[in-house]
Amino acid sequence: MLDKFYPNARTATSWGIDYETLAAGGCRGVIFDIDNTLSVHGGPPPEQTLRLFEHLRTLGIAACLLSNNKEPRVKPFAEAVGVPYIAKAGKPSVKGYEKAMSVMGTDAGSTVFVGDQLFTDVYGARRAGLYSILVEPIDPREEIQIVLKRYLEKIVLFFYERRPKQ
Repeated sequence: MLDKFYPNARTATSWGIDYETLAAGGCRGVIFDIDNTLSVHGGPPPEQTLRLFEHLRTLGIAACLLSNNKEPRVKPFAEAVGVPYIAKAGKPSVKGYEKAMSVMGTDAGSTVFVGDQLFTDVYGARRAGLYSILVEPIDPREEIQIVLKRYLEKIVLFFYERRPKQ
């Protein structure tokens, strides 16, 4: 029952993902959440995020930002990292994920999603048929509605960590 919220993989940061291995496995595009995935909530892209997007370009991997935030937050971030974006995405609806794949020219079999929340990011990616990677939130200070969701996420992750490995 909870498995629809389980990511395919889990790692500490977006910057620590082995993108070379993903590329070798057929990944042609990565969809990223922004806040607490690529930067602190509301912050500009840190240096390691700028380097990450440069690295993706050298690997030939397209990228797109997918955020439930409004355009005034998402557009400047996307411009700073040099990738397209979808604001007010309505995650976990699959429409935003599908639009991001269309923008990148990829499909579910060649696209990976990276985000920090189970109930929006991972759940939506799974519904769209994407390989999903859950990262730890960059900053533990979050808006109250997210803090409340984090308590529920801890329950799901408790069972995720104890599931039989395939």
